[in-house]
Amino acid sequence: MGSSSPHEPTASGCDRAPEVPDLSPLERRLLDEFQRDFPLLESPFAVIAQKLDSDEAQVIDTLESLVQRGYISRVGIVFEPRRIGYGVLAALAVPQGRMDEVAALVSAQPQVNHNYEREHSYNLWFVVTAKSRERAEAVLEHIERRTGLEALRLPLERSYHIDLGFPLWR
Repeated sequence: MGSSSPHEPTASGCDRAPEVPDLSPLERRLLDEFQRDFPLLESPFAVIAQKLDSDEAQVIDTLESLVQRGYISRVGIVFEPRRIGYGVLAALAVPQGRMDEVAALVSAQPQVNHNYEREHSYNLWFVVTAKSRERAEAVLEHIERRTGLEALRLPLERSYHIDLGFPLWR
């Protein structure tokens, strides 16, 4: 499951605790227990529902609600880019006041899994994964044309496995 907003907040070092959304037990379990090992079967949501003592329709409705409310951006698997095509890490230097607009445009591209805000002159980072280098480049050029911003391109040279799943509630 993807990030919780079009862009994630930067690590600011502030002392306040993050806001914890008011989620149902089913929502919490869906977000916490299925970050890994998503069932790759004909009816994955039925399998998830069985594990959660729920039903398939309720699981699907709950996930759709989480997407609509902005808690997750998508439900799907992530492939290693070189096994299915080409991937490139990209960054934009987004002017103050345009972050939400630009992040939404970047997130709207099907080849972009998620994006995140960083404290740097290049303050919006994202990965483009496409079937070919040419297609990834076309996506980046489209983003550049629509935003008027030049993308920094950092193609994958060596891959590292980073487990992005983490417990949300203890």
